[in-house]
Amino acid sequence: MARQAIQTTLLGPAQAPCLVIIPALNEEHTIAEVVQGARSHLPFADILVIDDGSRDNTAAEARRAGAIVLRLPYNLGIGGAVQTGFKFAHRHSYEYVARVDADGQHDPRDLSLLLGAVQHQEADVAIGTRFEHALPDRATSFLRRLGTWGFARLVSFLTGQPASDTTSGLQCLNRSAVECLAAYYPQDYPEVEGRIVLHRAGLRVLEMPVVMHPRNNGRSSITPPRAVYYVVKVLLATLMAMVRETPYVGRGLDAA
Repeated sequence: MARQAIQTTLLGPAQAPCLVIIPALNEEHTIAEVVQGARSHLPFADILVIDDGSRDNTAAEARRAGAIVLRLPYNLGIGGAVQTGFKFAHRHSYEYVARVDADGQHDPRDLSLLLGAVQHQEADVAIGTRFEHALPDRATSFLRRLGTWGFARLVSFLTGQPASDTTSGLQCLNRSAVECLAAYYPQDYPEVEGRIVLHRAGLRVLEMPVVMHPRNNGRSSITPPRAVYYVVKVLLATLMAMVRETPYVGRGLDAA
């Protein structure tokens, strides 16, 4: 789908309260630029930075850039940080939520692309994929490409829907999807299992091609020693998600 087809018809703040969630851990060098980028392309949205126990000036830089900042008392991991944002969005009745990483890899122009798809009811969740086809590109290592391809095949098989980038943190969600993931969201490497949770809750997921930049600072938390743990843990969690009770969309957090 062409970016121009939907960027020009986004709803404004009066019709559709929108929140951008940015989970961050020790991202003082990039967080201001990410906040500013999100605001420039979604000027009607509130920007929420979840500081996941940073030991640097991430929180101060985010506030200086104009974001709302929630500081977690200690590091919960990406799942806990993102779910904190979902709970905040649910409690404050945001109609749409976007999620973007704090390391500068995501192009903020793509936020309006994904949000437009959700606003136009093409999906409950729109996810940015760096891969236009089933196989990832050659810019990443062989092991990472193999793992990404394997998880994509697994999610495609379990959900019956095509999936190519099951680890993407660039997403937009409507109120029903936010309610679902606020009630239950995987705590460790959550994206793959989260796709199963959304599927079992009857929510529609759409992948859309986006631009991914190299990291501006720091390095990935998935180091080689953790790669085996990551693969085994995510594989087991994903299979368990197919049989675990799924939060009922519409019942609210109090019943979850």
